[in-house]
Amino acid sequence: MLRHSVAAAALISTALFMGPAFAQSGKVTVVTSFSKDVTDPFKQAFEKAHPGVTLDVQNRNTNAGVKFVEETKANNQVDVFWASAPDAFEVLKGKGLLQKHKPKAEGIPEKIGSYPINDPENYYSGFAASGYGIMWNDRYAKANNLPEPKDWQDLAKPVYHDHVAMAAPSRSGTTHLTIETILQGEGWEQGWRTLKEVSGNFRQITERSFGVPEAVNSGQVGFGIVIDFFAFSSQASGFPVKFVYPTVTTIVPANVAVIANAPNKAGAEAFVDYLVSPAGQEVLLEPSIRRLPVNPAVYAKAPADYPNPFKDTSLGAKVKFDVNVSEKRTNAVDVLYDQTITFQLDALKAATKAIHDAETALAKKDNAEGKALVKEARDLVAAMPISEQQASSPEIAGAFTGGKEKGARQAELEQQWAAFAKERYQQAQAKAEQALKLAR
Repeated sequence: MLRHSVAAAALISTALFMGPAFAQSGKVTVVTSFSKDVTDPFKQAFEKAHPGVTLDVQNRNTNAGVKFVEETKANNQVDVFWASAPDAFEVLKGKGLLQKHKPKAEGIPEKIGSYPINDPENYYSGFAASGYGIMWNDRYAKANNLPEPKDWQDLAKPVYHDHVAMAAPSRSGTTHLTIETILQGEGWEQGWRTLKEVSGNFRQITERSFGVPEAVNSGQVGFGIVIDFFAFSSQASGFPVKFVYPTVTTIVPANVAVIANAPNKAGAEAFVDYLVSPAGQEVLLEPSIRRLPVNPAVYAKAPADYPNPFKDTSLGAKVKFDVNVSEKRTNAVDVLYDQTITFQLDALKAATKAIHDAETALAKKDNAEGKALVKEARDLVAAMPISEQQASSPEIAGAFTGGKEKGARQAELEQQWAAFAKERYQQAQAKAEQALKLAR
């Protein structure tokens, strides 16, 4: 019933809001990181509102989408870029690849929490809000006697070893935002320590963000680090999943923008306007989508337990997300994660398991030397090859051109960072195993 009522309301609201259609025919090409579960309801509703217009949706992960727009700018065939990560839009804006457009919309506040919903210069617009957290399969958790997590650090506990999944931030804009949120919320050094301690409990790192909820829904893995709407849509579809916003999270807008020199500029603007219209905002409530509208009035039509960041101001309050900080070090953070975690996961897991085993044994038989060795092991795991200042430096940023071919400096940095992590994980495992012997 909810799906039909939302769809009907969306169509009625479209007719009232949009007035006469101004794009009677043609194709609007959209590059998006969103899955078909999200894009199909919008495609159907928009095309019904604009007979004769076809929405051509091309799915690419966020980084690949940005690179595609960059690399095809000389013969651009894209009208709209549509994704979650605000720093991706900052990259496109900074390279002159977006067209200014101020949507025709009413009732949308300037900010959600402390974060602006729209780009102040009108190069991109927020159409939905998103937070980041932990989803889990309740049946899986109960079957394995696993407690419900509340914060990121909970997932670093030994009990969760081999029960957690996340997408690679280099392949998922939403995961990159999660990583960046932890780094900004906890600080560079503590943030990476948390990320490595949690990642050491991973069963897998997926290539696409929606691979995580699929694994959690099916019970292939118990816990997943995800953007909130993955969990909400799974719940609406009847999967036995739960979700929590950790203390260190943020609520930021998912965005949409018209591409500079868009072949169908009028159609692109019509689609952007539709997304922030009452009709488009109501489509967000569809069970297959379940995203947070940026129009507060739309929450009146949402289910009773629907999160509302305009009422619950505690959501994301701890982290004042700085998109400029994120944008400057996007490539560095993604490559750091891949070279020190994604591609070293087996070594990280082995070191993590050895540390857990040693700590468990030392809790039963105290040994000062053993405890000192475990501390050294944890510090070795947490160590990073570059500082926060270096990550944002022109020297590091300049090494990552964003093109198809890796530059010599990028390849050199990747090799250095991977070797740095591998060596320290091996040292950490050896120290933890030595500590375990002392506790026996």
